Amino acid sequence: MRIKGFVFDLDGTMIDNMMIHHRAWQQKLAELGIDMSLEEVMEKIHGVNVEILERLFGDRFTPEQRVQISQEKEAAYRRIFAPQLQLMPGLQAFLEEARAAGIPMAIGTAAPPDNANFVVDQLGIRDYFAGVFHAGDVSRGKPDPQVFELAAESMQLNLSDCLVFEDSPTGAEAARRGGAKAVILTTTHHPEEFSHLPHIQKFMADYQDFSPQQALAF
Repeated sequence: MRIKGFVFDLDGTMIDNMMIHHRAWQQKLAELGIDMSLEEVMEKIHGVNVEILERLFGDRFTPEQRVQISQEKEAAYRRIFAPQLQLMPGLQAFLEEARAAGIPMAIGTAAPPDNANFVVDQLGIRDYFAGVFHAGDVSRGKPDPQVFELAAESMQLNLSDCLVFEDSPTGAEAARRGGAKAVILTTTHHPEEFSHLPHIQKFMADYQDFSPQQALAF
């Protein structure tokens, strides 16, 4: 099965921002009465914000309150991250080479719409991608593959034709459920955390010394 396109997660995969998210969540959860270590946040807090809040707090908050809490957390994240926003090392060159070679690309992220658009537009990279899909586009968060499937459809491909770039076990599981191979960026998790996932082709710290042609060969 030949790789025909690339699907990128965003947070922790295209930008190294996950520790900022983790700290923002740790602070917000403490305000709401749940004290978690940073390690616990890294392990447990993944996916769509309102789903996280429902999972942790049950029916303590109304759907509207969950949305409001999510927005407060994400606004703080954007303020903190804006001065240091940049692509992962080597990714700009990777995107340029892939576009020059005619390899289609799309983004499928669990990030809320404001965050996804903030990153893509501040970095000026939207034109590289057939589509940018986020939490506002899906009814099921990762590990469901829905957001990756939308990304693949925007390239007129099946997800199984794509190579997914991810950083989390949850996202990697979403790729597996969609029948896609995956490459893992080790920004937030260790390789041993993915040992149960047979579809992973490579672990790497960033995109330096890695080319689209190497990715197509998986």
